Amino acid sequence: MAASRSWDRPSTWLGFVALASFGGVGLALLSQYRFDMPPCPWCTLQRLIFLVIGAVALLALALRRAGARRALAAVGLLLSLSGVAAALWQHFVAAASDSCALTFADRLMQGLGLYDVAPSVFVPMASCADAAVDLLGVPYAFWSLALFVIVGAACARAVQRS
Repeated sequence: MAASRSWDRPSTWLGFVALASFGGVGLALLSQYRFDMPPCPWCTLQRLIFLVIGAVALLALALRRAGARRALAAVGLLLSLSGVAAALWQHFVAAASDSCALTFADRLMQGLGLYDVAPSVFVPMASCADAAVDLLGVPYAFWSLALFVIVGAACARAVQRS
């Protein structure tokens, strides 16, 4: 019975979180550079959230104490919820505006200096209205939303199993 549940360990869930988070950013960069889908400030904010979730998951994997893993998985869950909020805001509010310059996302990313540190990842190249594109008939923001929900569920499972 224990062998059949070996996949249901906190380390497995945290590894999935890291892989899915970094993979999501990789797919966003592929979309940007290969398929000419430039990001808006809210898109790049979601990239940052995914990268932080992935880093938190890797840190949790490096730690052996169950309490520390549980706490970091909970942080990942909270970050996932912030990503859900960002994706919803992008789709329902920002995409309907003519410009998303100087919004919370733009000011935060600029304030953190990420436009200078990694411009190829974080510099927005489109307005929110222009970046509101579909992928396979589904708004791109909803793909991000779905990944945040999946990553959040995996973080919640890691919290539960720790």
